[in-house]
Amino acid sequence: MSGKYIVVFKNTATPDEINQYASEVNTNGGTVRDVWTGGMKGFSAEIPHQYMATLQSLVDDGPIDYIEEDGVVTTQ
Repeated sequence: MSGKYIVVFKNTATPDEINQYASEVNTNGGTVRDVWTGGMKGFSAEIPHQYMATLQSLVDDGPIDYIEEDGVVTTQ
């Protein structure tokens, strides 16, 4: 089972790092939808739960800034 997430990288992350992790998501059974290497660095993807632990371990000391569940945002 997998969930839809947005993975945001720190400003110091290079496009090669972002593409490497996006590729690893695909290799581990996920599906990357969009990759951003400009103003916002990261990607949106369906990520298998078993691979999420790997990505979450990179939040504090690694290149990832934060991971959010993807969803619809509305204003009133």
